Amino acid sequence: MGKVVTLGEIMLRLSTQAGNRLVQSDLLQAHYGGGEANVGISLANYGHDIIFASKIPDTALGDAVFKHLRRYRIDTRFLLTGGQRLGTYYLETGIGERAASVLYDRAGSSFAEMDTLEWDLAELFREVDIFHVSGITPALSKRWQKMTLELMKQAKKAGCNISFDINYRSKLWSQQEAGQTLQQLLPYVDYCSAGKLDAIHLLGIDEATSKQKVDKAFYYRKMQQMFPNIQLFYGTKRTVHSASANQLIGTIWLENKYYESKMHDIDPIVDRVGAGDAFAGGILHGLLVEMLPQAMVDFATAASALKHTIHGDCNQFSKEEVERFKEVGSGKISR
Repeated sequence: MGKVVTLGEIMLRLSTQAGNRLVQSDLLQAHYGGGEANVGISLANYGHDIIFASKIPDTALGDAVFKHLRRYRIDTRFLLTGGQRLGTYYLETGIGERAASVLYDRAGSSFAEMDTLEWDLAELFREVDIFHVSGITPALSKRWQKMTLELMKQAKKAGCNISFDINYRSKLWSQQEAGQTLQQLLPYVDYCSAGKLDAIHLLGIDEATSKQKVDKAFYYRKMQQMFPNIQLFYGTKRTVHSASANQLIGTIWLENKYYESKMHDIDPIVDRVGAGDAFAGGILHGLLVEMLPQAMVDFATAASALKHTIHGDCNQFSKEEVERFKEVGSGKISR
């Protein structure tokens, strides 16, 4: 099994019940989550050694974060305490034709306000196989853009492979600022979660012509031409019929070959948040245990599909459960 460091902000999520607007709700469901923490929890569920690095306040909410992570056997030695508050976001749950909506309340959080890298980076990255971070972290501030780059450089120096999920959030920064930052970060990346919209709107790749669209790997090819250091691109293709019913296909581009999973029909969706993180966790698991490419994308997509069936940000399934779901299919009783 592998050793992985994930680093980013973890927040309190407060969600409405399906069918309620945020403005009318007198009951909100609490969960803790964040992209990098969610990926780490998936990998811990699959038996890997996971370190999560972040900063949280020394309050009851901070204590709840520690308990959340330790519940999933996450190493919290590098989870710093200090600062004023834990970032929060509100999720107005979508249903039917009404999409979900997110309201952030994260300004001034302990993690966002960091202005120096307070970890012993040599110790943080000691004997680590993969360092995973997402585009949400550099989106938090100009300081975090510089610090994310420094983290990548130090991880490389320590011999880590770097996994980066672009994970663009329009409510955090502009396409122009994100694109400029990606040009600095992506030369250090080995494994990258990215898709068509990232290629067009953040990396400046021209949209495929009708003839080029026949090539399913068109955008992966173009992105790898820009960043030949990236060994693996991965992502999902989602058909949204409603907030409650989606179709999902996983894709990867590895060694100049394109692979995709079977289509998963997910209906009804219990909670879509964290499904991309579950997919990323499945991909990184596949890399760590040296799965063949087709098996890797099939496993990761099955993990993502399962995540849609439970509340909260993080995946809660073991590798055996994902494999069984992948083989047996949906809806059948496991006896």
